[in-house]
Amino acid sequence: MTDDQLPAEHLSPLAALVDEVLAGVGYEMAAATDAIDDAVPGYGGLFDPATSSDELRSALEDLLASGVTRPPVAESTSDTFVLYVDGSSRGNPGPAGAGAVIMDATEDELARLGRPVGSRTGNNTAEYVALQLGLSELLARYEPRRLEVRIDSMTVIRDVWGGNDPTEPGVEAYSEAVTTALANIPEHEYTHLADSDPNPADALATVGADIAAFGPG
Repeated sequence: MTDDQLPAEHLSPLAALVDEVLAGVGYEMAAATDAIDDAVPGYGGLFDPATSSDELRSALEDLLASGVTRPPVAESTSDTFVLYVDGSSRGNPGPAGAGAVIMDATEDELARLGRPVGSRTGNNTAEYVALQLGLSELLARYEPRRLEVRIDSMTVIRDVWGGNDPTEPGVEAYSEAVTTALANIPEHEYTHLADSDPNPADALATVGADIAAFGPG
């Protein structure tokens, strides 16, 4: 298991600090927000409008200095997994976030992951980052033999499973990381999600975009 931070697009210093905390807890969104809320003095928190940028930055720096740890990894009794992924970009390009939910073979949730992607980033890039995020943490925590990826981005599907060269400028590093990760999973397939299909990763991507929208701080 690694605590290395995944690469991101341009983020404000404040959003970058939040992403550092997320990396420290394995991108578990709930664990990160709880830790940040506890670190903010008084009754403020990560998204509390009463918490100033200076207060939030100070809390984040103190939290990182004291050290953050990953929560315990949820046990899985199978080597078969389901991975939901989603990216969100406001304005396309705009503040963007990525979300991923890891499930076991019975579709019980094992991890809810999220992160900011960039302050002015397109939706396709966010989708790539979401897939990289989910695969990276899946391989860090488990030894998957079979995987179904549920994703709504036809661009990523065509590039990753269709064998096309990436059409989105600047996603080559993410595409290569995804290809490398999938090469470590003997059996993998995708399911294309329609817009009307539920995707539990969507809310996590939205929170990631909220973080990416933070000002300089």
